[in-house]
Amino acid sequence: MKNKIPFKRILQQLKADLIGKDSYRGVTLTYAWLANQFGHISLGFIPSFLVYYLLNLDALKAALYVSAFWFLFELYNFLGPLLSKKESNSDVLFIQKKVKYIFSPKWFNVAFDTFTDVCFFIVGSFLFAFCIYKFNNNTIIIILAVLSIYLAFATRYWYVTKMYQFYARFPFQFRLSQWDFTINSSDKLKVENFLDLKNTGNHLLLFGSLGAGKTSLGVGILNELSIKNNSCLYVNAIKMFNYFFKDEGDVLESHEIWNWKTVDFLMIDDINPSEPIQDELISPTKLLSFIDTLKLENKKNREILKNKNIIWVLGNKQPLDEKNKDDWKEMLLNIGVEEQKITTINL
Repeated sequence: MKNKIPFKRILQQLKADLIGKDSYRGVTLTYAWLANQFGHISLGFIPSFLVYYLLNLDALKAALYVSAFWFLFELYNFLGPLLSKKESNSDVLFIQKKVKYIFSPKWFNVAFDTFTDVCFFIVGSFLFAFCIYKFNNNTIIIILAVLSIYLAFATRYWYVTKMYQFYARFPFQFRLSQWDFTINSSDKLKVENFLDLKNTGNHLLLFGSLGAGKTSLGVGILNELSIKNNSCLYVNAIKMFNYFFKDEGDVLESHEIWNWKTVDFLMIDDINPSEPIQDELISPTKLLSFIDTLKLENKKNREILKNKNIIWVLGNKQPLDEKNKDDWKEMLLNIGVEEQKITTINL
């Protein structure tokens, strides 16, 4: 069952974003999203004002022209990379034909985001016309009413989604479609299957040398899951080792919504170094001793890990021949994970 963000917490976040000072508390993704949309409204309102006064046009026509401009601009941004066959040296305007996505973007999600931006532009344009007509134009009232209904739904979705992304504590913002390292088709399928999980207790082991893209792949996967409104958490291995020893139950800090015990998906990064360091600094046996908090067995920690979906970012590639025992897989089996729920990717 998904760990949903309570409505009360959403209201608390909104209050903090609207009243709190970002200069002393830091900028959240929700605050940035709200600021961006107010910017879109301004970019509809101000150009409409300029077109109205400088070109001496009717206010409604000015709003329509500005709205049409932003619609075409956003359409170009969205469809340009898809439809243009022109090659360009600019990475901003076009994606060159030689560039291919390893993991396809979620085009519906991108289209939803683009359309929402367009609607905020149009709201700004027609708010200007509404003011000029002294709040007495039925056509403008209907347009603004329809847009308001849609934007109420879209704003709730995007604001909550930004909360899911922010509280995942990613070290950087990264979509899976941005990942452009090397991966074979069978491993790519494993990633896609992990994204479509409907049950719990699945474990994805990511191996690879330094620069192979392990962390960015894990963050990309976790971010896509956050956008689907799954509770996710990124944590560095050193911090995770300490978390195993904490015994505060499910009590959360005031600035958190969930912790490693309560999230739907967990990513543990940098468990071991990669090339040129060949040795494992943390062995599976050592990690298991941390999970057990240096006791014979910590059943509570084992049970939590067993039933959670986890991305484990490990060190160098595992030997693929059957003669070599997979110690990390054995460690997971030792805590009770079912073998069919363990997936290994070598980058």
